[in-house]
Amino acid sequence: MSRDARWRTLLELLVERGRLEVEEAAVELAVSPATIRRDLDRLAEQQMLVRTRGGAVVHGVSYELPLRYKTARRASEKQRIAKAVADLVAPGEAVGLTGGTTTTEVARALAVRGDLTSASPALTVVTNALNIAGELAVRPQFKIVVTGGVARPQSYELVGPLADGVLGQITLDLAVLGVVAFDVTHGAAAHDEAEAAINRLLCERAQRVVVAADSSKLGRRAFARICAAEAVDTLVTDTAVEPGTVRRFEEAGVRVVAV
Repeated sequence: MSRDARWRTLLELLVERGRLEVEEAAVELAVSPATIRRDLDRLAEQQMLVRTRGGAVVHGVSYELPLRYKTARRASEKQRIAKAVADLVAPGEAVGLTGGTTTTEVARALAVRGDLTSASPALTVVTNALNIAGELAVRPQFKIVVTGGVARPQSYELVGPLADGVLGQITLDLAVLGVVAFDVTHGAAAHDEAEAAINRLLCERAQRVVVAADSSKLGRRAFARICAAEAVDTLVTDTAVEPGTVRRFEEAGVRVVAV
């Protein structure tokens, strides 16, 4: 296994478990403990994790792994969710997309929709995510509007007052939120307060709000609140969602689509 492949696997295991021991990682990756120790040391130097005696842990609530290390997690669920969200978009609408792995899949699903290949424009996409803008900018039928702001390397999202200025001048038909947590009581949330602020503005400028989140993010809370559950029109998630969770969201006025 190459070094890059080891690092990717270590980070994915760390995200899933929250803590990783050198010995167990060495067994799972079929390499020596010394190799794992060196890998963890290098990743800690890049601020990808926190070294502990005998292993490593993820950073605190304000920490997110860079997007490229999260795309493989729950990939099939995210792709199904993305297609269902894309199907909620009508040709000619103005759609806001926040950053995140699931919303990136939404952008890809929109890009391959057969009825969005023509018109002027077939779709207007407003986003603060540099990777989403980059993927869609090559689609001439899409009008891409990118907010200003300062880029966060963890998620490729633009944040800050420059982004606020752009969002204050537009209106959207639909805002699609990627979240790290969504709970009936605590609402939709992100790890970072600056990202949450931009996502909140997108919600406020939209006629309809959709949360795209796999079931592992439901019933959880995170540091920075984006909006209340009552502000969300539709939740699109996967079929592993618990019936009780669906019922609580529906009682709060949120339509739940499980795919």
